[in-house]
Amino acid sequence: MTDTASRYGTTPVAADDPRLRDTAQRRSFLALLVLTAVLAVLPLFLSERLESIAIRTMIFAIMAVGWNLMSGYGGMFSFGHAAFFGIGAYTDAYLLVEHGVSPWIAMVVGAAISAAAGTLIAFLCLRYKLAGAYFALATFAFAQMFLLVVQNLDFLRKTLGYNIPILPRDSWAMMQFAQGSDYYFWIPLGILALALAITIAFVGARSGQYTQAIRDDEVAAASLGIKVLRYRLVAVALSCAITSVAGSYYTQYYFFVGPEQAFGGSVSIEAIIPAVIGGIGTIWGPVVGALVVGPLSELIASILRNPPAFLDFLQGVTGLDVAVYAALLIIIVLFMPKGIYGTIRDRWRK
Repeated sequence: MTDTASRYGTTPVAADDPRLRDTAQRRSFLALLVLTAVLAVLPLFLSERLESIAIRTMIFAIMAVGWNLMSGYGGMFSFGHAAFFGIGAYTDAYLLVEHGVSPWIAMVVGAAISAAAGTLIAFLCLRYKLAGAYFALATFAFAQMFLLVVQNLDFLRKTLGYNIPILPRDSWAMMQFAQGSDYYFWIPLGILALALAITIAFVGARSGQYTQAIRDDEVAAASLGIKVLRYRLVAVALSCAITSVAGSYYTQYYFFVGPEQAFGGSVSIEAIIPAVIGGIGTIWGPVVGALVVGPLSELIASILRNPPAFLDFLQGVTGLDVAVYAALLIIIVLFMPKGIYGTIRDRWRK
């Protein structure tokens, strides 16, 4: 068996008793239900500013959960998930602003387009035997291509982006509510819960087991008759669709999206970092990582907006968040290579 599983900090798939897998799956679903119920009451106790940070954290978590399906469970490391986040964000903005389509419908359309685009990109990469670093670079190249295309298309307003028109009254159909409404918290919470439910179901299903077997040893999996390309593309499609939904909600929450906000390189980093920090190839790792990255992102933004006297030189500096993420990532890789959740889980089992 190859060292793929150890490299990604994941556990090799074994021929476990299906009853044990079913029990683990039921426990995961129960934990998800309890966690969602607990988080649903948080708006009753959070200030508007803290609620905003929590919403941003959930957007990070949704992106990371999507990325983890493809890169953690599928073993296909992506540096280009900004492409799928951006497709969701721009599909939502374009259909709403130009055609008056409900964001709920646009969210589904964006997810379908992202799944199709991601599947095509992965098919081309896998068809020509791109793997490891070459696969990651190919995904990054495609994301940059999307960025350049959007910046030069007139019908997508080039570099101007889209401002979402603000309605005078609440509208569920248009996903708009009064400022500070708890619905802005509950909607991403529901999306995150659905993304985690999909992950739990996928990991416990035959397709998920096959995908992990392929990740651990592609040659051995193929020799057993597992259709390698088919199951990898399933993981890619789910991953891209989930990431796209995060982009759609980003547009609705912030009322604006531009090329850099949707397709910029930092977007891909924001999908990767929570999963790596929390634990790649685990169900809860991306959520744990997002709980670190979300508040940290807000802290950095606050420092840049109004730095203390001894940090005046940081005012207006760009890229500080990426530098901090990089330093944090180095620390995690050195001392907790399986991520925060992965390390705690392994120690608990011992």
